[in-house]
Amino acid sequence: MENTLTPTAATTAARPNKLVELLLADRHSVPLSIALHLVPGALIVAAYLFIAEPFVKAIGYPIFLAWAVALVIVLAPVLFGLLWLGRHRNGRYSLRGVVGYRDKPIPRGKVTAMIAGLIVWMTVVSLSLVPLDNFVYKTFFTWVPFEGAGGSATTYLDGYSHSLLVVTMLVCLPLTGFTLPLIEEFYFRGFLLPRIAHLRWGAPVLNTVLFSVYHFWAPWTVLSKLVFLFPGIWLVWRNHDIRLSIGMHPGSALLMATVGTIAIVFGLI
Repeated sequence: MENTLTPTAATTAARPNKLVELLLADRHSVPLSIALHLVPGALIVAAYLFIAEPFVKAIGYPIFLAWAVALVIVLAPVLFGLLWLGRHRNGRYSLRGVVGYRDKPIPRGKVTAMIAGLIVWMTVVSLSLVPLDNFVYKTFFTWVPFEGAGGSATTYLDGYSHSLLVVTMLVCLPLTGFTLPLIEEFYFRGFLLPRIAHLRWGAPVLNTVLFSVYHFWAPWTVLSKLVFLFPGIWLVWRNHDIRLSIGMHPGSALLMATVGTIAIVFGLI
């Protein structure tokens, strides 16, 4: 049969396979892993500045909604990218073979207790470190141009009517309160962390540092994130069970987002 592909076309057709092989390799090089950790954060900031912020300001809603929109713009394609890799590996859209640490090696009762402890740890420690966030912000990051920037999470909501705050929180609750943190766990802990496991103890350290830095929109929170995130990430790496960080991160986010939404609805804050 005659080969109808020109050399250029053949080369182009081969590129996606090489990309898939690179991304699905059992090991990622440190430079590749750094890029894969940090590029989504840079894209989120770009999506905020050029799309989400102008849109949300135009409709007059709290700027907190703009960050939720920016996160959706970037993290939704990240999830579809993982599913696309699964299609190349499995022949169908799936996370199997793409997202690791899903074999559930820890017994259900034990993992439930561990998750409960991690939720308490993350919630209590993150709230107790807010003064540190404020100090770092006022000392180093007052130049950051984002509206509502500051050590307190409520600064993104200040100055808006009660009705707009309620609508914003109800819209954002299923997104920033669960779905978006879940996608982050699939990507950072399920996709990236297993592929730097050859670094041994350096794997959870690097993953924690890069995930903290990935939050380019809130660099003053990097130090506190290192403290309250590391135990959960270390346990995921140590036990090969992503349920731990899924329970800790989306679980804590859902708890705090729900409490915050209720408080705003009833005018408590």
